[in-house]
Amino acid sequence: MHTPLRCIAIDDEPMALLVIEQFCRRLGGMELATYSEPQTGIEAIRSTLPDLVFLDIQMNSLNGLQIAGLLPRSTCFIFTTAYAQYALEGFNLDAVDFLHKPFSYDRFRTAVEKAVRRIEQERASRQTACLSVKQEYSNVNIPLSDILYIEALGNYVKIFRRSGGYILTRTNLKSITDLLPERDFLRIHRSYVISISSVASYSRTRLEIKGCDTGLPIGAQYVANVMETLKK
Repeated sequence: MHTPLRCIAIDDEPMALLVIEQFCRRLGGMELATYSEPQTGIEAIRSTLPDLVFLDIQMNSLNGLQIAGLLPRSTCFIFTTAYAQYALEGFNLDAVDFLHKPFSYDRFRTAVEKAVRRIEQERASRQTACLSVKQEYSNVNIPLSDILYIEALGNYVKIFRRSGGYILTRTNLKSITDLLPERDFLRIHRSYVISISSVASYSRTRLEIKGCDTGLPIGAQYVANVMETLKK
């Protein structure tokens, strides 16, 4: 992966977090934030949408299996625990791997390499993924990578394309937003959803889209989330 792998580790044992920090530094190409309080870690995951999460299972305040069930759908995670009996349940939750403490650096590296392969596959699939909408009496498939931004117009939405022009379809913005991957698209206003990769510049009130002459407003209720998301 050319960009650093953004990671979060949640474990209520400081020494366990220290081991993960040391292994991440040794492996290189990883940005890690650690949390000993599970609830704080969950909030960080929801706000930053990391590429990979390391999750302990047996913690005082919240079980790692419960946390896994709360993660955003696209989140890739690895369990790290001293309790081997949880392995089957962990894999049933679609964990990438299960690291049984104390694990070696080589075992850690193998798990991360598996995670990277999955992340790269998902990124590739997003590049070829399409949004299917109706325009008049025809179905139109729009590659997600071709979407600049989407504008609500009453009972219709306009989907503006990188390749030029737009598609007008009869639906509402929420219905369209529910079909889009949250990692790649962001609601900035009651009337606008943007592709995060299309952002040229932004302030607290306005956002400029690459290749577009006019900027888009940022709604007051969306400002905090927009600022937090775009900073990442």
